[in-house]
Amino acid sequence: MTHNDNGPRRPGQVKEITSLANPIIKDIKALSMKKNREESGTFMAEGLKLVIDALEMGWRIETLMYSKSAKDKPLVEKIAAKTVALGGQVLEVSEKVLSSVTRRDNPQMVVGIFHARWKPLKDIRPQANETWLALDRVRDPGNLGTIIRTADAVGASGVILVGDTTDPFALETVRATMGSVFSLPVTRTSVTDFIKWQKASGTVMIATHLKGAVDYRKPDYRTKPVILLMGNEQAGLPEELADAADIRVRIPQQGRADSLNLAVATGVMLFEARRHLLNLEGH
Repeated sequence: MTHNDNGPRRPGQVKEITSLANPIIKDIKALSMKKNREESGTFMAEGLKLVIDALEMGWRIETLMYSKSAKDKPLVEKIAAKTVALGGQVLEVSEKVLSSVTRRDNPQMVVGIFHARWKPLKDIRPQANETWLALDRVRDPGNLGTIIRTADAVGASGVILVGDTTDPFALETVRATMGSVFSLPVTRTSVTDFIKWQKASGTVMIATHLKGAVDYRKPDYRTKPVILLMGNEQAGLPEELADAADIRVRIPQQGRADSLNLAVATGVMLFEARRHLLNLEGH
């Protein structure tokens, strides 16, 4: 996909766009589809804070869009200048265009298009006191975004997506991470490659499973780096993954609900796995 229909850009140029039919806008709107994100290697982040977070963490920006009526204009202009300096393009657009791009009636006034980053599984070498989160076929974008945000908050080292999962760079997922997608490495892999890697990684893999006989508070989360393995929202873990776990655990429940939301269950597990490393003074 090309995002530049007017030949070379002049440094410092801000392109004004009000038409939904503009080819650049059509390209950006196409990023709502996973296929187009994969092809272009880019994705959309919405909101001034998210764009600032991404730039501060060195993510490569391709396009900055902002509304004519954006508040905090001096800060927006500073980010626009930084985008140009980094070789990105800057678009000043109408709110109608922003609404169309973000699929929201009250869109954020700033949107950034960034290049996606995937950490290769082979480059992950878990160290002492690290917690890595592995998610089997997570399907819900809101769940995945919330999980990435929680993993970041608790000090986990990264998220490993196993099998056919939802895209961490989908707009809804990025939105739900509240910027944590920019600070936490994300990896994707197959079940076979994941099991092979884990066996050689020097980690203890703790999986939540309905047949888990152990209370989730019982395992020792301190002796080795930990891989927390969580199953798919509907089906839970397949036998192949459940059998690969060193310890299978359950979160005890008392009420009538027979299961927890995946993001909530993952939060419970993450805070337990890192409880010995969390203290109020250290924040």
